[in-house]
Amino acid sequence: MSKTVKTKEDKIIADASRQNWVDKYAPEGVQPYFKLSRIDRPIGTWLLLFPCWWALAMTAGPEQLPNFLYLLLFAIGAFVMRGAGCTLNDIADRDFDGSVERTRKRPIPSGQVSVLQAFIWLGAQCLIGLLVLLQFNNFAIIVGACSLILVAIYPFAKRFTYWPQFFLGLAFNYGALLGWAVTTESITPAAASLYLAGILWTLGYDTIYAHQDKEDDILIGVKSTALKFGEQTVSWMITFYSFTLFFIVLSGFWMNMSPLFYVGMAGAAVHLLWQVKSLDIHDGDKCLALFKSNKSFGAIVFFAIVAGNFNITG
Repeated sequence: MSKTVKTKEDKIIADASRQNWVDKYAPEGVQPYFKLSRIDRPIGTWLLLFPCWWALAMTAGPEQLPNFLYLLLFAIGAFVMRGAGCTLNDIADRDFDGSVERTRKRPIPSGQVSVLQAFIWLGAQCLIGLLVLLQFNNFAIIVGACSLILVAIYPFAKRFTYWPQFFLGLAFNYGALLGWAVTTESITPAAASLYLAGILWTLGYDTIYAHQDKEDDILIGVKSTALKFGEQTVSWMITFYSFTLFFIVLSGFWMNMSPLFYVGMAGAAVHLLWQVKSLDIHDGDKCLALFKSNKSFGAIVFFAIVAGNFNITG
């Protein structure tokens, strides 16, 4: 286990903003728990939330906005379940994280939180997530419960496959199916297409993220798509992002989106092209910035779908 960090500056985790509100304003006693949940790095919550919101928007119906209560419930659910997933990941990776520069200050390897305390925090977050899930219809509750299998598998995937990002995609984009189940009590081909788009999107952005750790991953013996693709990463990114756009557009086509949807998706395509053109897999800071920019992509797609429910031609 790494040496316990002591100063306030030492406790800021490498990929968190130096001005993040957890380190600046949260009471010291709860800071380690907030960091287990990555509240100091909110990008993951957005990446988990947007596929949920895409589904809610796409099933809202002609001339309709997505249900605000559902948007709010999914926001709460994404916040706590992303935190639960990160907590589980840190429990599973506690013997690795202390050996990696980017993760050595995480609460468990740095000695700020015990494994037992982390499990208790995990249970509390899962309980809140369950309370959110119980607000939906019975079909959606069953669909949501099935996601726990994927959440449990992901933290261990890097031990046996070079494709842990695929398993992350399965878990992180499950909200596309859940959102569909909440509003329609069904899973349609359009829902499956949106889910597949999210998986491919995750394969892209999390490969970018994984390039920050590839040297450490080699040393400690864990796998990633960044290691598998190496210098061919840009080619793979073009493939992943192209099919991401294709399957989102296909889903929108099946849902009879208006021309406004396609205009918005053109903007989303420009954003992904910018990511690919800007990528330097040997520049960790650039990789982190591009990874975080996917919040903008998620937002562009969401507003494209919302707009696509309205027909400007009358």
